[in-house]
Amino acid sequence: MKVVWIFSIVVAAGQSSPPVPSYLDLVGISQKFNAPLPLETEFRDEFGQPLRLGDLFGRRPVILTLVYYTCPGLCDQILHGVASGLSPLALTAGRDFDVIAISINPQESPADGAKKHREIVQFYSRRAFSPGWHFLTGSEASVREVADAVGFRYRYDSASKMYFHPAAIMVATPEGRLARYLYGVEFKPNDLKLALVDASHNRIGSPVEQILLYCYHYDPLKGKYTTTVLNVLRAAAVLFLIVVATSLALLWRFDLKFQRRFREMQRL
Repeated sequence: MKVVWIFSIVVAAGQSSPPVPSYLDLVGISQKFNAPLPLETEFRDEFGQPLRLGDLFGRRPVILTLVYYTCPGLCDQILHGVASGLSPLALTAGRDFDVIAISINPQESPADGAKKHREIVQFYSRRAFSPGWHFLTGSEASVREVADAVGFRYRYDSASKMYFHPAAIMVATPEGRLARYLYGVEFKPNDLKLALVDASHNRIGSPVEQILLYCYHYDPLKGKYTTTVLNVLRAAAVLFLIVVATSLALLWRFDLKFQRRFREMQRL
């Protein structure tokens, strides 16, 4: 399924816009829901340590973003958009979910990942260290393997020395299967929260968030969650029944206690 993609081109002032290269037609997203990620693919983390992608899976859902750390514009907006959307949530990186950034530029080093890691983590949380954020670098083959698995199509433009790529993030299950795609450079906290709860198989999130998930419907074309009126009405009806049942149970218990005390008084 093809969706609208976003990219940016910087044009010097006073110059006419150059024609869009034909290969840009090949940039975009092909959604691959429930497809497995190549967990055996090898990368290096921001500390320079080698690891398999699967080493970061198995416990929590994962937000996956393909960017590059020296990008002059769009990638920073995506990463800051993710951090900004996650900051208000009660869910916490490293406890409830992980965020994995993979550089699509094979020339970048763990030092580039470490620099971006410090910047984004500080933006996400004022604490000195916030676990759960991982900035990986790897070979062209490793990056392409992951990009192909998630349907992320990008191209390098030698004239501008920039990578053209979609503005999107993916959310994967703890087992490493694709669950959701979210599009743009700004991500609403509600969309991120519902996507994580959804991808966790309801293992994280409060009972209230479980009800919210029931009330929202994921729209794959828009890459966001929209309110489902029928589900909202159903949830409201269930909540009403719970309140009524609880009230009746409390009244019944009160009535039993009142009758018991009344009989005790009569014996006196």
